[in-house]
Amino acid sequence: MPPRQTPFFIVFLCFLNACSSVFATQFDFGTLTMSTLKLLGDAHLNNNTVSLTGDPAVPNSAAGRALYSDPVRFRQPGSLSPASFSTFFSFSVTNLNPSSVGGGLAFVISPDSSAVGDSGGFLGLQNPAAATGGGGGFVAVEFDTLMDVEFSDINGNHVGLDLNSVVSAQVSDLGSVGVDLKSGDSVNAWIEYDGSSKGLRVWVSYSTVRPKDPILKVDLDVGMYVNDFMYVGFSGSTQGSTEVHSVEWWSFNSSFDSAAAPATTSAPSATSPPEQKESKSSRKGTVGAVAGVVTAGAFVLALFAGAFIWVYSKKVKRMKKFDQSIESEIIRLPKEFSYKELKFATKGFSANRVIGHGAFGTVYKGVLPESGDTVAVKRCNHSGQGKSEFLSELSIIGSLRHRNLVHLQGWCHEKGEILLVYDLMPNGSLDKALYEARMPLSWPHRLKILLGVSSVLAYLHHECENQVIHRDIKTSNIMLDEGFNARLGDFGLARQTQHDKSPDATVAAGTMGYLAPEYVLTGRATEKTDVFSYGAVVLEVACGRRPIEKDAAANGKVGVSSNLVEWVWSLHQEGKLLTAADPRLEGEFEEGEMRRVLLVGLACSHPDSMARPTMRGAVQMLLGEAEVPIVPRAKPSTSYSTSHLLLSLQDSESDCNNAMITISTSSSENTLSGRLIL
Repeated sequence: MPPRQTPFFIVFLCFLNACSSVFATQFDFGTLTMSTLKLLGDAHLNNNTVSLTGDPAVPNSAAGRALYSDPVRFRQPGSLSPASFSTFFSFSVTNLNPSSVGGGLAFVISPDSSAVGDSGGFLGLQNPAAATGGGGGFVAVEFDTLMDVEFSDINGNHVGLDLNSVVSAQVSDLGSVGVDLKSGDSVNAWIEYDGSSKGLRVWVSYSTVRPKDPILKVDLDVGMYVNDFMYVGFSGSTQGSTEVHSVEWWSFNSSFDSAAAPATTSAPSATSPPEQKESKSSRKGTVGAVAGVVTAGAFVLALFAGAFIWVYSKKVKRMKKFDQSIESEIIRLPKEFSYKELKFATKGFSANRVIGHGAFGTVYKGVLPESGDTVAVKRCNHSGQGKSEFLSELSIIGSLRHRNLVHLQGWCHEKGEILLVYDLMPNGSLDKALYEARMPLSWPHRLKILLGVSSVLAYLHHECENQVIHRDIKTSNIMLDEGFNARLGDFGLARQTQHDKSPDATVAAGTMGYLAPEYVLTGRATEKTDVFSYGAVVLEVACGRRPIEKDAAANGKVGVSSNLVEWVWSLHQEGKLLTAADPRLEGEFEEGEMRRVLLVGLACSHPDSMARPTMRGAVQMLLGEAEVPIVPRAKPSTSYSTSHLLLSLQDSESDCNNAMITISTSSSENTLSGRLIL
């Protein structure tokens, strides 16, 4: 190349690079603001997490979208050549009532930034009219928790590629990679599209390390399905469910391959600027424009580099701060395990080793290579919330000592992973012992378990230096050792407070059927909200029925949706309390003990928190050392007033002075109604 042409060639290359950078888009949750994130329908922001379908305490049908507010260029001007893009996001699907029907969520590329599709199986992507030919183009990767025959779903746990239709063009079972969308754990997803080779790939995993093989691999010309400019984001829906779809982290990057020239045979795009022929008189202006673009590009590049360095330094500081906080909390713990030995112990965290799912992590069976001991390894979620819950569980259970607590052996924090190691409970959870065991759990074992749980709760509430409120007492969090002794675990939601200190209001967390009514309304967890949860467990153990069941029937007293407390109270009103006993026991129990246990369960489940006993009192009642308080035959309604009630709705707070809340319950209906009088 002649020397005189070399400078212009370099400038020309810089011009092409600057032009391609103009069409590139890059962002993540760390750079998004309320002005660059558009929330539609039922979507809202909650503690730096996007909830697509709200946080319903009762079954609801909802749909919502969260989009990047600026359009992203997906085709080069005057051509159908598609952009290359990649995105990574972490999400979770939680459900207060796992028996309720799901929905799902999807990463979506949409031409519209203002419309939301229908709820249910439509995932907020489409409405019935569009599904039958009414239009509405989009490209989406769906994560579906609802098996809908109408849309040819293979199951209620799959990933699919949707092209202008909620009937997936290609689908894969997430169970094949050991991922359960409804587990409540954080799920990580990677989606990449190569505009040159026209290939789309999707990876899904619990780990932050991308798997070697994609779960979806599709040859696809995205240029045939998108406009020049599209919007990117997420869409989700529920169908008569309490399912919550949360996006906890999101990063996106798109660009064009500079080697891919626009197709000259394509018609000009309606959104592209009109082409103009360059005259000789305008060449000097063009060269000046090139120089301006290069200068501007260099300036933008410098700004971007500065911003990147700043964001990276902030991230490093946060990680160092988190590591330091971990070190300060775990210094008292017995042992630090290496990631390598725990990975070996669980056979690479194999799906075949999964023995349960906690509030913020998956539990694996492991065999330690050095000692040969069998342990339970809890792999905590990778979201920011999962890390904070890990610290909560670590700091609380690491300082507690009681025979009815699951024993913590040690911890590991390597490779971005957070792991806790516990003694393995050979008889699994109380939930599985009640509903999945081949032989029914005997009455002596049930009574011993209830006494063990009441004993450890009395310890947490009254005997610790700081009072511990567990907030998630349920049968799946109660483990059984070789002697069927109860061991309470999963302290991810637990909170420590000083004795006699008024609790702070938070968002109610836990499992539907175990939540006290005042906790759902105010978000204030107290020892009495734990007592209510324990009451639900007592009735569940005595009756062999879940707190909320669907399509259940017993003596014609239970409708389509059955609430256990309502049902037992209705039998008590009719003078038939003992008929609530688990029929699988075949009458092999002492009637006086059964009656006492059922009455203790009802006393703990009293709708008025002030009428509930303490856990110390519950222990004495179960042992026969104290009389059970008189339980009214009809379930009472209760009213209580507060001078300052904190109401939370989509992260907005308002103060209500001299408010009266009336909670009324009906023994014939599974409802909870509230009346606010100002």
